[in-house]
Amino acid sequence: MSRTLIRGGHLLTMDPTVGDHAHGDVLIEDGVIVSAGPATGDAEAAGAEIVDAAGMVVMPGLIDTHRHTWQGAFAQTAADWTLNEYFAGIIGRLSPEFTPGDVRDGTHFGALEALDSGVTTLFDWAHIMNTPDHADASVEALRASGLRAVFGYSTPTSDPSWYYASERRHPQDVRRIAAQHFTSTDQLLTLALAIRGPEMSTIDATADDLALARELGVRASMHVGVGLLGAQRAITSLYGRGLLGPDLIFLHANTCTDDELKMLADTGGHASVSARVEMMMGHGFPATGRLLEAGLRPALSVDVVAGVPSNMFDEMRAVLQAERLRRYDALLSAGEAPATVPLTTRQAIEFATIGGARALGLDDRIGSLTPGKRADVILVDTARSPMRLSQDPTAAITFADARDVDTVLVDGEFRKRDGVLVGVDARAVRNRAEASRDRLLTPSSR
Repeated sequence: MSRTLIRGGHLLTMDPTVGDHAHGDVLIEDGVIVSAGPATGDAEAAGAEIVDAAGMVVMPGLIDTHRHTWQGAFAQTAADWTLNEYFAGIIGRLSPEFTPGDVRDGTHFGALEALDSGVTTLFDWAHIMNTPDHADASVEALRASGLRAVFGYSTPTSDPSWYYASERRHPQDVRRIAAQHFTSTDQLLTLALAIRGPEMSTIDATADDLALARELGVRASMHVGVGLLGAQRAITSLYGRGLLGPDLIFLHANTCTDDELKMLADTGGHASVSARVEMMMGHGFPATGRLLEAGLRPALSVDVVAGVPSNMFDEMRAVLQAERLRRYDALLSAGEAPATVPLTTRQAIEFATIGGARALGLDDRIGSLTPGKRADVILVDTARSPMRLSQDPTAAITFADARDVDTVLVDGEFRKRDGVLVGVDARAVRNRAEASRDRLLTPSSR
């Protein structure tokens, strides 16, 4: 039996029944959180590896519910692109050129980049499934990274016949990969479908995609309310066909109506906000506050790592700033002064932890430091820089950055320690990603 005792940190458990503790311990046995609470001295330390967390925040790992991890090698490529420019540049021009090896290298780099920044679980929205080999490469890369991931098997970009052919080869391959790689729900990698949705296809195609997801018993994720595409009223169409349900994750929802958001809430659906990409690419104002008003508890996601920095701390800050601005602007326009903040730092952390776990259907397993859950835990040194003060641990997390993540455990295994990824040749991983990127960006090489 392996035992680890994380000692003396400030616990942000994200479980109201367990509470937060200014000087607390977390005991882990065989990948499971056994206890989390006030420090108890040496009694529970017998035979345990001790991790000194003094001066650090100990909290559940961050959960990203929508990341195109295959674009991991293309950081900053889309930093000045609108959504249409992104569709033309990466989806239209570059992605058809990706070999399975490119997918493997980009996904591996992107998954490790996520781990390095404190993300212990991500939904890999892999819309680069040009062949079965691309799908296998994605799964291989996620498994090699050591993080917990939901593999969102999605659509091809190079050959539409792979998806639309009468023999329906794409659904057949979804079934193959489910049987080959996802035989247990207890493993670190689980399966979902990342589907086109009515805004990117048709309501009939969406009904077929949802039927496949439900046949397999997995979640389905789709983009809705994306800029002008939201005028198609995708959620209204799905509701009218009786297709909504608690197994669906809706991304963005910026230009969905308040009535549509209520439909999602009433049918148990989930929503994920990507505030930075939404504001940068022209999706519309982040829907965070409207989702809350409709009765939904949103999750967060980075989305396009080719366009925004890949860490979730930035996402927490962005969602706070965007919703505060939206509400303040409405008040000021009405001649009123804001009396309180409309969204708190605590809520932003909830979105990035237990909120993400609920969206992925994993809240019985991860998302909080609750005894009995799997030990996905991070230690954040909020005063790593000598020129930064740390006073309020909750607010300090939303002030943090990837470099402040000292330790990452996934399922009780150390994946980062003392600020360094464990068992990873980071330079080699980066070199492979750079070589893939440079080849794809050089026309003469294709």
